[in-house]
Amino acid sequence: MYTGSRLTLTLSDEGMAVLEFDDPEASMNTFGRLTVQEFSQALSCLEDNSNIKGLLVVSGKSSFMAGADVTEFEPVFAAGEAGIAEFLQANIDNFVRLENLPFATVVAISGVALGGALEMSLACDFRLLDDSARLGLPETRLGIIPGWGGTVRLPRLAGVDTAVEWIASGKQYSASQALAVGVADAVVGPEQLRAAGFDLLRTCAAGNMPYRQRREQKQMPMALNAVEAGLAFSAARAQVLAQAGPHYPAPVAAVDLLAEAVHLNAPEAQALETRTFVSVAAGDAARALTGVFIADQQLMKKARQWRAQAAATQKVAVLGAGIMGGGIACQSALKGVPVVLKDIAREGIELGLKEARQHLSRQVEKKQLTPLQMAEALQRIQPSLGYEDFAEVVLVVEAVVENRTVKEQVLAEAEAELPDKAVLTSNTSTISIAELARPLRRPERFCGMHFFNPVHAMPLVEVIRGSETSEETLAQVVAYALALGKKPVVVNDCAGFLVNRVLFPYFQAFAMLVRDGADFIEIDKVMERWGWPMGPAHLLDVVGLDTASHAEQVMAAAYPERMRRDYTAALDVLYEAGRLGQKNAQGFYDYSADKKGRLQKRPSERVQQLIGDKAKGQQVFTAEDIVARMMLPMVTELIRCLEEEVVASAAEADMAMLYGLGFPAFRGGVLRWVDTLGAAEVCAMADRWAHLSALYEAPALLRQKARDQDTFYSQGEQS
Repeated sequence: MYTGSRLTLTLSDEGMAVLEFDDPEASMNTFGRLTVQEFSQALSCLEDNSNIKGLLVVSGKSSFMAGADVTEFEPVFAAGEAGIAEFLQANIDNFVRLENLPFATVVAISGVALGGALEMSLACDFRLLDDSARLGLPETRLGIIPGWGGTVRLPRLAGVDTAVEWIASGKQYSASQALAVGVADAVVGPEQLRAAGFDLLRTCAAGNMPYRQRREQKQMPMALNAVEAGLAFSAARAQVLAQAGPHYPAPVAAVDLLAEAVHLNAPEAQALETRTFVSVAAGDAARALTGVFIADQQLMKKARQWRAQAAATQKVAVLGAGIMGGGIACQSALKGVPVVLKDIAREGIELGLKEARQHLSRQVEKKQLTPLQMAEALQRIQPSLGYEDFAEVVLVVEAVVENRTVKEQVLAEAEAELPDKAVLTSNTSTISIAELARPLRRPERFCGMHFFNPVHAMPLVEVIRGSETSEETLAQVVAYALALGKKPVVVNDCAGFLVNRVLFPYFQAFAMLVRDGADFIEIDKVMERWGWPMGPAHLLDVVGLDTASHAEQVMAAAYPERMRRDYTAALDVLYEAGRLGQKNAQGFYDYSADKKGRLQKRPSERVQQLIGDKAKGQQVFTAEDIVARMMLPMVTELIRCLEEEVVASAAEADMAMLYGLGFPAFRGGVLRWVDTLGAAEVCAMADRWAHLSALYEAPALLRQKARDQDTFYSQGEQS
């Protein structure tokens, strides 16, 4: 009946039409502009053929569809309100046409149906899923709301509570969960999916399934009186606002929209949805969060290209069974990669295994793992005090103490015991990979693999290229990071690599503010309100003041003109007083565990006494001044990393900050934040504070962007 480049429409002898989405240029179907156009043309064929008795909507891929093509959003958003509304209307019209076809419609879903794909499915009369299906409306996580009728149809089919939960959370739900709340009509085995769809269409064609009543239900106002609606939505709004916070307006906007649309019919509710979508899409958060999504897609695409050059990781080893080593071994075992956990002492082995057991037990308690899965994961960890189990190891992660002499000794010892083709990596956070490689016989098989603590929670892994590291080695390490479920970023070797090189100027900014009389508790509050998950003093306590002090010395030696201090900082005073942070419950704050064992911070009078003498009196800084003084050194150092090609692109640099440091996603990344302010404005901010330190001097690349009125992200691309 119709053949396009993204979809086909066929008709069987018994009059059943099949609409199959299958984009040959992508691994996942999306509703890009071309697909939307072809969908409209296919609908015209369906409307014009009087011999059709039913329509089955399917995917030619193993996974159904991922919704809208987010890469098209940036130019759409830049087109303003009229452009956004026009973009929405084409598929709004398509879904209404689909809903009004003169015969029953069934969608058969395998794998994911997200966003616009679920919105289309809601426009069909019936939704059949196989047990692999996962459904969701993730738009609020991109700073927007469903815009193709999701807020209209979902509450009328599954109820207000389900609609609020699914839309405001942006989560994915399993086939069984979708069935339980009425989003799905049936769940069958994968091999039965299409046959079940045809059977249902035949039942409808025979008049034995009243599908038209379902259509009427989706057109009517919701069956809630004013009191019921008021109670339901006031509680929901308060809960969503508490979870989303002030920087993420889309979830609350979605709840307000649902509340206002309760007593509207479908066309009126659709018009309200469009107005709300246009409003939230015009905000900075929407542009930033869609930018983050696109940057993540590009990051993972590059990682998959690396992985394509590598063999599957069969068995690994971790040297050093401390907190980090145990965490790496646990993550490896959890993801199905057998691991040898080696230490020189049995006590170390026990510490590493304890770390693994505690983490896996917490997952069992949260029902994220079964006890059997936990047992299987632990069986994949092979403790060892020697190298007798290394014959089949293809990759080693050294995770011993952050001391160059110790690391060199352990790496050389391990290399002598490994097969020639095995890859050796170091989980160093600051020590040069080129320096660590010097004593090795096969430096081309060596690179850095920097995990972040806690390993299970932090997505980023920095893969550090040494001066002699081979492409094959990098590919193998990236492949292993992907196998662990991590986000690998390949960077070039330098002191601190990327994340720590940029983090420590931020800590230097904090030290200067405290020196100049700012209250460190107020600094923390300001930076948390700005969007950071914790302020710099709290973060130093988490890192450990001893660890931070050591890393500061490494960074100061590498970049003396910017990072060497000529004053005694608060960090130095507290470290000398034996306050190490959370590890001994005394840092910038005092710590104690709550009933659930989580550390809670509280102010310490002793700390105020210790650091008061080192501050230049007490000064009050505006929140704007605190943000500028804290963020500018991070901005300038990250731009220097781009200039020096430590990192390949603005997108990779920003994603490393998000995934490694928790930079606020609603700002899109450090460099996207610079683009939002404008390079000229950031240069002016830097010039205002340049007298403080060379860390505040605007790099040449930033000044060039200001002169050329250029940005780090060109419209429609992440570079």
